[in-house]
Amino acid sequence: MDLLSTLNYPVYLAIFICIYGCLAIGLNVQWGYAGLFNAGIAGFFAVGAYTTSILTSPDIPDRLGGFDLPVPVGVIGAMLLSAVIAWPIGKICLRFRGDYLAIVTIGVAEVIRLVARSEYWLTGSTQGVTNVPRPFGDLPYAQAQLAYLALSALILFVAYLLIERLAKSPWGRMMRSIRDNELAAAAMGKDVPFRRQEAFILGAALMGLGGALYAHLNRGVTPDAIDPMVSSFLIWIMVILGGSGNNRGAILGVVVVWVIWSASEFITDLLPTAVALQAKYARIFLIGLLLQLVLHFRPEGILPEPLSKVRLKKKELREAKEEHA
Repeated sequence: MDLLSTLNYPVYLAIFICIYGCLAIGLNVQWGYAGLFNAGIAGFFAVGAYTTSILTSPDIPDRLGGFDLPVPVGVIGAMLLSAVIAWPIGKICLRFRGDYLAIVTIGVAEVIRLVARSEYWLTGSTQGVTNVPRPFGDLPYAQAQLAYLALSALILFVAYLLIERLAKSPWGRMMRSIRDNELAAAAMGKDVPFRRQEAFILGAALMGLGGALYAHLNRGVTPDAIDPMVSSFLIWIMVILGGSGNNRGAILGVVVVWVIWSASEFITDLLPTAVALQAKYARIFLIGLLLQLVLHFRPEGILPEPLSKVRLKKKELREAKEEHA
């Protein structure tokens, strides 16, 4: 066995870290900067995965698609359609707050999942969309994996730089002011609904990007990929554990949670079948326990959001009041 073959599994895990990194940064834009509780990440992930699959796969009778377009066109199309679908959803749903917004977005993601499972003419129903082209697919498997990892890492790095630059711009400071005190921001003349809609659409486009990378990695997508546990709630745990409002924290959360999640799966697969089925529930318990510990000892995540001088002063004043109370 050569060296490249032994690296197949770690490289596969690293590719998924890049994919989930895109989803986590998208959620960080919505929740970390704008305070939008979107629990339907799986829906935009699915839109991105199916869009690029339909645009780039070969023709199949009785089904939409078969455009056989280049992969970059499919990826851009996935981001654009995710953003377009996010516009009416945000227009209707962003009037809700907190828990109500989470419930509505879960419902939207479930509708998308049911459409993917039942509409053969659009998504291939339970068979899904297959034969999706993969970048570097002509190379031997190990080299193709490494090349795809490099491409995914480059895309994640570019997304990180763009969002980081945006977060430090006046737009980012405005979004945080809306998140922290919506009434005060509105009193300062900010168009709060329009700005919240911007953050929601931008985050959805990044989630569609993650879905597109997933579809090209697996050469297809089926409804089983739209699992709310993995595509929504695991992303939330990654962002909360890493530190919402901090892109580096979100990516660190992806690395920590995904390594634990994958390692626990690897260990349970080695157990006898009867025991392995029960042990898989221990994975969820392990992630939940880790989240509880982090929230107990570091309530703002492993890498908290850097505080500005004004917010730092407010925090010091609040802590001083609590001490004298």
